[in-house]
Amino acid sequence: MTKGTERSLLMAILTVFLVLSTGYSLIVPPFEASDELWHYPMVKVIADTWSLPVQDPADVGPWRQEGSQPPLYYLLGAVTTFWIDTSDMDQVRHLNPHADTGIATPDGNVNLVVHHPEQRTFPWKGTILAVQMVRFMSILMATAGVYLTYLVVREVVPERPTITLGATAIHAFTPMVVFIAGSVNNDNLVVPLSSLALLMLLRLLKRQDLALRHTMPSYLLLGGILGLAALTKASSLGLTVLTALVVTVRAVRRAREPGNSASAGWEEFITGGLATVLPLLAIAGWWYVRNLRLYGDLTGLNAFIEILGQRDVPAGLDQLWRERYSFMAGYWGNFGGLNVPMSPWVYGVLNAVLLIAALGLVIALVRSLLGPIPDLLTGQRRGKPSPASVGSVAPALLCILWALGVFIPWIQWARVTWSSQGRLVFAALPVWSMLLAVGLGAWGGRWKAWPIGTFVLLLLGLSAAAPFVWIRPAYAVPEPLTETALEDIPSRLDVDFGHTMRLLGYDLETRRTEPGDEVAVTLHWEAREPTDRDYTVFVHLLGEHELVVAQRDTFPGLGLLSTTWLEPGYRWADRYVITLPDTAYAPDEAQLQVGLFDARTGERLPALAADGAAMGDHVRFGDVAIHPLDDGPLNPISVTFGNHMSITGYDLSQRTAGPGKTITVTLQWQAMRPMAEDYTVSVQFIDDVQRKAAQHDSPPLGGAAPTITWRRDQIVTDSVGLTIFPEAAPGVYSVQVAVYRHADGAIAHLPVTPPGGQMQAKQITLTQVRVTP
Repeated sequence: MTKGTERSLLMAILTVFLVLSTGYSLIVPPFEASDELWHYPMVKVIADTWSLPVQDPADVGPWRQEGSQPPLYYLLGAVTTFWIDTSDMDQVRHLNPHADTGIATPDGNVNLVVHHPEQRTFPWKGTILAVQMVRFMSILMATAGVYLTYLVVREVVPERPTITLGATAIHAFTPMVVFIAGSVNNDNLVVPLSSLALLMLLRLLKRQDLALRHTMPSYLLLGGILGLAALTKASSLGLTVLTALVVTVRAVRRAREPGNSASAGWEEFITGGLATVLPLLAIAGWWYVRNLRLYGDLTGLNAFIEILGQRDVPAGLDQLWRERYSFMAGYWGNFGGLNVPMSPWVYGVLNAVLLIAALGLVIALVRSLLGPIPDLLTGQRRGKPSPASVGSVAPALLCILWALGVFIPWIQWARVTWSSQGRLVFAALPVWSMLLAVGLGAWGGRWKAWPIGTFVLLLLGLSAAAPFVWIRPAYAVPEPLTETALEDIPSRLDVDFGHTMRLLGYDLETRRTEPGDEVAVTLHWEAREPTDRDYTVFVHLLGEHELVVAQRDTFPGLGLLSTTWLEPGYRWADRYVITLPDTAYAPDEAQLQVGLFDARTGERLPALAADGAAMGDHVRFGDVAIHPLDDGPLNPISVTFGNHMSITGYDLSQRTAGPGKTITVTLQWQAMRPMAEDYTVSVQFIDDVQRKAAQHDSPPLGGAAPTITWRRDQIVTDSVGLTIFPEAAPGVYSVQVAVYRHADGAIAHLPVTPPGGQMQAKQITLTQVRVTP
């Protein structure tokens, strides 16, 4: 490939990336990109006050946890937008409190913000204009990041344009990268800054001129870049360790240079170290001192976690492995609030390519070790190392170290927080992209451009299609019902809710279901009058004893509409899909219950029949039979506790009782392995405000079957009676089960892995019971 062709292809990649990311920025509604909901308020507060907020978990601002992030990106955004009047942010940033964040739902409700149809009309103004300006700023930063990937990979594999351009294109066309580039997100600054620092480290590592006077400017500039990166995101701090490593390598090389002594090495080490550390501290040191003074932590991440929240149970590597699908989806492309995924087949193909590339890396390594064949990374034949050999092997090792320096801290972070999303390792994008290109190229031999090019075209196609196939439809408001559609409503109701909305009828698609399955119903609505507040539609699947089996609470339009601006006479249909818990009690006979309520106060709107007759605050309709998964005496489930024991079935003697009465809960246990400890099983009836109606704690079978005696696969069926406390308030209580032991004076719970391997907790909710007066 000629240099001219290489430059032309590079310009094509950068241009297409610029066009794609600009398209995303225009199509994705404001605040519907990952964490943009909180990133932009940080820009605004700095633009309004030219000061930084102090994080208070008891009084959290609209920036929430992002107020604990280093401020450089937000400062640049403030400089870009300070001249814009953004006093309308609260109106534009109209939060959807019921948004299914981080969950791919079958029916929608993915929007984090309720968007008024007129807000995005051009010309933009106010907050919409400010958000768009910061998005454009981010696109320029992200484009620089793509170019720096080209430079980094070229430094590692010189004279290998196929690998270099392939890695650059993989970076540029990964759908999640394009999505983030068109959003307000500090990843867009930390990626180019980290890549620039990595590039400078690679060049210092390869540089043969060891004269300190020639390298001093590079050290000083590197220190400045490290400071800017550290003032953007804490994930860049691992670069300081790599810098120390490179300075040390150069110091050793200088000490071994003919005519030099050990003092020359120490001079390089001390001078190079100070020349990088001092600019770093001068630029970013104040931020970390501020964190230490305000929060008692250099990074301020303790305040970040306190606001963000953390896992009930720290995740082990086995749990993180169970979350690998969501991690990879967050790397390839999971849009919105990680709740607008691409089609499942897309992730299957992309993950398969990843496995092929990983195997290709093994092949490349084996080829480089077997004999005098061209090394895939360097294009050189194996032989006696030259004085410049550090410039062929060491750069690749340095890149891998940087990737590990990003990935290992992410593991520690993900163990504590809900952070199984691949974009959190984007700081090492040049390395991930290079490894993919090298691994795929290994399969092509002399024709390595074919597998790399095919993958690049796949990514490009996905990035081009995503806004139209997955993103835009997720935020499209319901189309008005035609007269024909109104005439075809299967079941008519005509129920008015507080003169706000009228339920015209319904179409119940599911009449028979079972635990873990879904119930689908389409509700046909008509807007009556706008209100001064938002009302929420509740759709409950109500079983025997008025117990809620499953429910769906959303704003009208499955989150996309607001009762504050609905046009009278507008008619539409919402299709709700209600998912039953895997532990739902069966058999049961259920009905649907629908109404509207104010989520802030809990107040429900009155329901009126077509003739004006009062119906209370809801309407009930439809019959749904919930059948058990099998015909056995227990409800079959699969809930594991610490990979030690699992509940395989349960039953209740009754589901309603008054104070002083007893409900017997039967649990069927199965040992997953021999246990070295005796564990206690706790069964509680507990309500939404953590009030208990009953509790029973004891070893299995009241101590007659201690867990230390269990054999692998042994079945133990334990029935315990829970007597309702005399002072228990009437109401609905969850049946919760936990397993624990006493260790060093404290209680240590076995982590619960619910069906499907979701995030672990300290207890599992099986079903509900009702305490009567």
